[in-house]
Amino acid sequence: MSPYEKNDADCAKVLIFAETIFLTVFMKRHALILLGCLLLMLPLRAERLSLSGIWNFRMDPENQGIQEQWFARDITGDTMELPGSMPERLKGYDISLTTPWTGSIYDSSYYYNARLEKYRRPGNIKIPFMLTPEKHYVGAAWYQRKVTVPAGWKKQRVTLFLERVHMESHLWVDGVDAGTCNSLGMPHVYDLTQLLTPGEHVLTLRIDNDMSRIVDVGLNSHSVTDQTQGNWNGVVGRMLLSSTPETYIDEVQVYPDLAGRKATVRITIGNLTGQKVSGNIELKAQSFNADRFHIVQPLTQPFSVTDSLETVTVELPMGDFLTWDEFSPALYRMSVTLDMKGGSDVRNVHFGMREFTIEGTRFRINGREVSLRGTVENCVFPLTGYAPMDVAEWKRVFTIAKSYGLNHFRFHSYCPPEAAFIAADLVGFYLQPEGPSWANKSTSLGSGRPVDQYIMDESLRMERYFGNYASYCMLATGNEPSGGIQYMTNFVRFWKERDPRRVYCGASVGGSWPWQIGNQYHVRAGVRGLDWGRKPESNSDWSRQIDTLSIPFVTHEMGQWCVFPDFKEIEKYTGVMKARNFELFQEDLADQHMGDQAEQFMMASGKLQALCYKHEIEKSMRTAGYAGFQLLCLNDYSGQGSAIVGVTNAFWDPKDYITPEAWHRFCSETVPLLRTSGFVYTTADVFSGEAEMYHFGAAPIADAVLHWRLTDSYGKTLTEGVFDKVTIPIGNCFKIGGINIPLADLPAPARYNVEIWLPGTEVVNDWDIWVYPAQVPVLEKAAEEIYFCNEIDAKAEEVLKKGGKVFLHAAGRIVYGEDVKQQMTPVFWNTSWFKMRAPHTTGILVQQNHPAFRDFPTEYYSDIHWWELVQNAQCMLLSDFPEDFRPLVQPIDTWFVNRRLGLIFEAKVGEGRIIVTSADLQRSLDSRPVARQMLYSLTRYMLSDDFKPAGSVTIENLKDLYTKQGTYVNTYTKSSPDELRSPATQGARPQGMQGFPAGFPGMFRPGAQGGQPQAAPAR
Repeated sequence: MSPYEKNDADCAKVLIFAETIFLTVFMKRHALILLGCLLLMLPLRAERLSLSGIWNFRMDPENQGIQEQWFARDITGDTMELPGSMPERLKGYDISLTTPWTGSIYDSSYYYNARLEKYRRPGNIKIPFMLTPEKHYVGAAWYQRKVTVPAGWKKQRVTLFLERVHMESHLWVDGVDAGTCNSLGMPHVYDLTQLLTPGEHVLTLRIDNDMSRIVDVGLNSHSVTDQTQGNWNGVVGRMLLSSTPETYIDEVQVYPDLAGRKATVRITIGNLTGQKVSGNIELKAQSFNADRFHIVQPLTQPFSVTDSLETVTVELPMGDFLTWDEFSPALYRMSVTLDMKGGSDVRNVHFGMREFTIEGTRFRINGREVSLRGTVENCVFPLTGYAPMDVAEWKRVFTIAKSYGLNHFRFHSYCPPEAAFIAADLVGFYLQPEGPSWANKSTSLGSGRPVDQYIMDESLRMERYFGNYASYCMLATGNEPSGGIQYMTNFVRFWKERDPRRVYCGASVGGSWPWQIGNQYHVRAGVRGLDWGRKPESNSDWSRQIDTLSIPFVTHEMGQWCVFPDFKEIEKYTGVMKARNFELFQEDLADQHMGDQAEQFMMASGKLQALCYKHEIEKSMRTAGYAGFQLLCLNDYSGQGSAIVGVTNAFWDPKDYITPEAWHRFCSETVPLLRTSGFVYTTADVFSGEAEMYHFGAAPIADAVLHWRLTDSYGKTLTEGVFDKVTIPIGNCFKIGGINIPLADLPAPARYNVEIWLPGTEVVNDWDIWVYPAQVPVLEKAAEEIYFCNEIDAKAEEVLKKGGKVFLHAAGRIVYGEDVKQQMTPVFWNTSWFKMRAPHTTGILVQQNHPAFRDFPTEYYSDIHWWELVQNAQCMLLSDFPEDFRPLVQPIDTWFVNRRLGLIFEAKVGEGRIIVTSADLQRSLDSRPVARQMLYSLTRYMLSDDFKPAGSVTIENLKDLYTKQGTYVNTYTKSSPDELRSPATQGARPQGMQGFPAGFPGMFRPGAQGGQPQAAPAR
């Protein structure tokens, strides 16, 4: 069965797309040509039988089926519909605490935390680390059905084609062993010519998804792990029996040659006759999805083959051809026909005339520089639990990604199905599939293990089945392997010499991995993040970190900024994977008396998340010689502790706090950038910034006249300007001009916005700045009416007892909450996977309309000016405060712990009133205008008649902040993800279960050596 013989649905989608263009553009002038071309493009109906439908089914958890020869008898008792997976068809076992998950878990507190005991009870199992299916099964399963082979297939080659099998298949025909196949990404194809004669036969299929018996590709590999798609058993793609002549087309590979204006076509011909066979090869090609329709002059060439497999090379002149790229993804459909005495065989392939190459530190598409703006696709598809098998769904995903300004996907440790390549070709998207391996923890590369050969075999199968797709531009072995530097060097060398249609990288790795000298390009961390430990700015870039490199550098897994979960999303999980993790987080939030704040937490943390992504992406765009980035990721990653890092959810739906249009302003092919030393100023300052352009469009922008303006919070333009006319070349770091704005006459304090745009286009970007008074007025009555103190001393108690006002400045003295580490940036990835690594918060929620902030400009979230108050500020733990108590400024805790926190709050204490802050409003106020203004605003509020706190606390509540110990989170393990291990131990095998209590649940243990599940529990 040819991978290029598309099923009817896929062909219909291509035809509809093509016909729409043709009928509107060419019908009147080219009616006869159009008719002929459409007839040529119709799906060729090779003789084939669909095996979709009901199969007899039986699980084999003890792996006894082969020994007991189930293949030689009828399998009865249950049935299952194929294509489909066992979880999809509700086959397997219920989820329990001993479910043998495939994947690492580094935070085992779930199993021991008394607060979560109710989620460990049978019937209410809710695991926080990932989405969970209703049913789970690891082991062998048997599928059986009868087929009737047509009489016309006599003396024909007969094959069985199974698309997307998980993992290993073993086939018997009428009890006779037909062999095994093992590929996680490519079809399983069986030649059954000798076994399937015309008439009725029984097919028995055994599928095994127990990695310990097959090939250990790494228990966290996205091709197999329960962290993402799930470790399922079944067949989810096309299932076909096909017949061809005994002399047939085995493979077609097309190599575009733009300079030579031709395509080199290599046709591998299979010959089962045992005799010499001669005939003609005919090539026909035409474009099918571009505004201009192009028919290539047909070519006929004689051939003669004797051996069982021979390759014939044909040079096809392309004439005035169309090229493929992200802006104009023109594709060709080629028909390859073997015309022989007594019959013919035909193969259709899709390809694009494109060359994806490297020159210096840049990628090039058809000679033009290209910058990768990508995301990591982790095989998170909750409705099915596996990657989509239809073109329409992948087109939807790629189109959404394009709306966010992206042009590139990296498929983390897996290869997507053919539908993804077809869709990417149509949309215009650059892909980096990978070998199905994250060879870490349970295995390693270059150690002589089976995974070494397996990755090479898989990459060869990727070339065979997907090599012609224009979108297939890059390839790596997989993700963050242990060992294997020489192995990866050999891998790149092999593919550089074998196939020039794409570029090659040994593996996508973190910043502490050794450099892979043989790479054509690097996908590597170390050039990512925000250096907001000093202060937010937009002058810096990554040039110093990459200026010694001579090949392209693509940032590995950039971003990973967390947002609080959106619990409205729970109702969307109507398929295989259920959001039990979200249910747990939501219920626990309610148990901590903050359930009513979930939506506010999501929105406030989301605004901070989007701000971080904007600044990190812009920093990469400001870097000279930078080849691109791969976010982790645009959509949420549902596993590894539940990494809520996306601005779209797991279904690729946008979240409420940022639209694709707003994101597109700072992430697209053309982005204005602004270099400035900071975003907080006083009226004594002059705002100064330098504008530049990042432009990787289809062509330079001639005679561009960019504008700038400063607007207030109401959108009113206060001052504006025009830059000199320029031609903007393809590239980045192109200087546009300076902006200088005196701030003395602006109302302060206030938020303003600097915007740069190109009239008549969608090219626009903007940045908020804040202007504070150079000096604040002296509040004469403050010292008389308010007692300012750093602790609850005797005088503070006396003032409160008498109904007075106290301003308690507790910064640096908090004990109850000191374990909560807060920074301006939010949680990275999540605190579960990284064992409570700081920071622990995901921003702050501000009561923005409260009169306490009448003199302090703020939104409901931590915009960039809050850095001065939030960075490394202590959090106050308010767990013992009244259930309905809400602080004025509330840090948002990690959703795994959901502690009720405060940064600034007001309260009644008996007859008195108090404001308490753990933000530093005392130190160096002359050089800290934000803190100075906050102190002024709070003090002025306390002097006003509006100072009437609604909530009440006790003196003991306040004293506890200085003395009471919080509950530190114990993760019950010393093993760690690689990013928490020192570079000296990078790549070493973990040492098992140090620090684990006896009797740890039977599952893939966190960081355990070997990665093998314990025996399945008795059922």
